Amino acid sequence: MTERIEQRYCIKFCQKLGDSQSQTIRKIQQVFGEDAMGVTQIKEWFNQFKDGRTSAESEQRCGRPQTARSATVVERVRNLVMADRRLTVREIAEEVGVSKDSAHAILRDDLNMNRVAAKFVPKLLSPEQKDLRRDVAQDLLDTANTDPGFLNTVITGDESWVYGYDPETKRQSSQWKHPESPRPKKVRQVRSKIKVMLTVFFDVRGIVHHEYASEGQTVTKEYYHDVLRRLRDSVRRERPDMWTGNNWHLHHDNAPAHSSQLIHTFLAKHGITTVRQPPYSPEMAPCDFWLFPKLKTPLKGSRFESREEIMRNATTELNTIPKEDFQRCFRQWKDRWAKHKGPTLKGIMVTTPSDSGILEVEDR
Repeated sequence: MTERIEQRYCIKFCQKLGDSQSQTIRKIQQVFGEDAMGVTQIKEWFNQFKDGRTSAESEQRCGRPQTARSATVVERVRNLVMADRRLTVREIAEEVGVSKDSAHAILRDDLNMNRVAAKFVPKLLSPEQKDLRRDVAQDLLDTANTDPGFLNTVITGDESWVYGYDPETKRQSSQWKHPESPRPKKVRQVRSKIKVMLTVFFDVRGIVHHEYASEGQTVTKEYYHDVLRRLRDSVRRERPDMWTGNNWHLHHDNAPAHSSQLIHTFLAKHGITTVRQPPYSPEMAPCDFWLFPKLKTPLKGSRFESREEIMRNATTELNTIPKEDFQRCFRQWKDRWAKHKGPTLKGIMVTTPSDSGILEVEDR
């Protein structure tokens, strides 16, 4: 700052001597070298001294404007966003009385918030359904911890469509490219109309039973009743130790066909105990979070022209899943119980057949 004032006095001195602007610029640059003021500044000060200015000191300024990101403003923004998270930056700025840039900076830097789109989910659980999911997870986890062999006795299953053509996922279609290479493109495609309904049951040792529904068949309670009869035959053949001891447990979801009175009566008649599944919780069903994605991912992007070809390739994929993967799935299932469990233990809850043929709930 002192050096700048010295240069200003030199400019004033040259102007008083009658030097021109160009002469003054050359002298300042010659004396101060690289530290010389800019040409524009030299001209401005030269003209001011020529117009009668006497002081070489800078005029007093009011200082930098006070920032809009004060604690009071930040708190007002926080209250607004907490009251309505869909407010835009413009609406927040107008309400608080700051610029859009300041409002955005407060949201991003002070409140550490980003605007994101809502994630699509099949269903929003009610508080009661969330409590039920927590209780079921706690009960199952307690059962597994009390009886280390419990998971070895569970057979879980479900149904799902397998398509003749299922488009690749975005991750599957990604590929390496050089910076100068054009970005790869793909045409938007949809699933084919050719499809087959697969029903599959498995345990910690592998696939116990699987079958494909006939063309046009839907999953009704009568159809599922027949599936369970064939499942019992498969258990007798594939798991003779479970069949002899009659100590296996069935796990399926709460689809209407699975929870009908006809199915309850069938399970009670044959003494089949079921493992509870909380409603609208596919992340706690092994078929949904593991088997079906593992089965269908290798088939995506391939075209099968007939139902027979679909069934043949799907069966091949099922048979290639190693036993270790089934064991890992059941460990992950238990980990998911731990993730969703409640804060307190409420006893082991399993459904058992009663003499009346209706499944009842008992504490053990």
